[in-house]
Amino acid sequence: MQSLLRELTTLVGSAHVLTEGDLSAWEQDWRKRAHGKALAVVRPGSATEVAAVVQACSRYRAQHPDTRLSIVPQGGNTSLVVGSTPDDSGQQIVLSLQRMNAVRSLDAANLTITAEAGCILQAVQEHARAEGFLFPLSLAAEGSCTLGGNLGSNAGGTQVLRFGNARELCLGLEVVTAQGDIWPGLSGLRKDNTGYDLRDLFIGAEGTLGIITAATMKLYPLPAAQLTAWAAVPSMQAAVTLLGLAHRHLGAGLTGFEVMGQFALSLVDKHFKQLRVPLFQDWPYCVLLEISDHESEAHARTQFEGLLEAAMADGCVTDAVIAESLTQAQTLWQVRESISLAQSEEGLNIKHDISLPVSRIPEFVQTTDAALAHALPGVRLVNFGHLGDGNLHYNVQAPIGMDPAVFLRDHEPEVNRLVFDAVVAHDGSISAEHGVGSLKVGHLKHYKSPVALGLMRTIKQALDPHHLMNPGRVVEI
Repeated sequence: MQSLLRELTTLVGSAHVLTEGDLSAWEQDWRKRAHGKALAVVRPGSATEVAAVVQACSRYRAQHPDTRLSIVPQGGNTSLVVGSTPDDSGQQIVLSLQRMNAVRSLDAANLTITAEAGCILQAVQEHARAEGFLFPLSLAAEGSCTLGGNLGSNAGGTQVLRFGNARELCLGLEVVTAQGDIWPGLSGLRKDNTGYDLRDLFIGAEGTLGIITAATMKLYPLPAAQLTAWAAVPSMQAAVTLLGLAHRHLGAGLTGFEVMGQFALSLVDKHFKQLRVPLFQDWPYCVLLEISDHESEAHARTQFEGLLEAAMADGCVTDAVIAESLTQAQTLWQVRESISLAQSEEGLNIKHDISLPVSRIPEFVQTTDAALAHALPGVRLVNFGHLGDGNLHYNVQAPIGMDPAVFLRDHEPEVNRLVFDAVVAHDGSISAEHGVGSLKVGHLKHYKSPVALGLMRTIKQALDPHHLMNPGRVVEI
């Protein structure tokens, strides 16, 4: 494949075709569950260069039909389902979009921002804020994940309740197809009824149908005030009741509603003592609420106080605090966002990113907790997530004293089967916002409609007949 590497060097420059040295930043997923071997890491600087790289790889594949050459698009490499790292064949090109990190434009009147796929999510947020706007996509990895990866996995985060997933925030895309053509679909239109919605086809496809190189995203006016509250609740059902009250009292002002189990918070308290986790010792769950108000902080506080008074009278809240400053609010959110890091400090665990109808969540938690405890005595459940949109991170930690790596090796298939069966029995999905990647691709045949899988394979075959784009992810061929 040396001839291909020489051609790629000509296309993007020798400094941007990496074949030697430590490539672990691109070859290993951030959870360290997979470490592959890339033929090369190629870092194009424009959509035109991306197209040229894809064309070169497509030609080489056609000339050498026995090769396993393929392309793995990669942004910040923060995938939780091993969707953006190469396999161990040494025949995959990691196409890193990190050089394509410019904000191309911001249209204030149209309330849109157009940025390249390698733009760090936090940079998009900050650029919008500097111009007086809110870009509401927000998640724990926002300091390292990229816009292209967010769209490739249809990322969610903490404000889906009000603003929707990445798909709902996107108005247009620029995409390089598997044939190396550029689709210039960066429309900022909110209405365009001229055929199939190609934008939605590529969002959530994890780079298996084409490579997103830029996107036009929705913006919103900055709120006049944001307030955060932390409430202890006596049960998951109480948390669901509180959510209903919050909808009635706050309406569209409710922009965040996170639930956190006691054990999840105890890990933060154990590994990040400086954060001082409130109210978690005596109650099984805590809830983090956020309101965005377009009138004033005083109006927001009055609404929050009215909600919490009603919730305490109802009995679904036992104690609560409202952040008195921006620093206090940031600390409360830091507690929530530190749960994943605290899990890592505790050791490897079996992660589940699931979605359920909100009304079914209490029953799911009760029955699945009991089933896991019966099957694996001593198992510890790290249950937290975005209750407002029905998304739980229902993670399973090894019993105290058991080697976490051994626990994963010996029990992950059993745990996954038990949890996924329960999810489907409660009308849910085994992947809410992290995608499918390679970790869940084998599970889809058990939990997704055969008709849906057949349609997905048809689309994959039509758009990428040579399976050049991120094979082995999302759908098995």
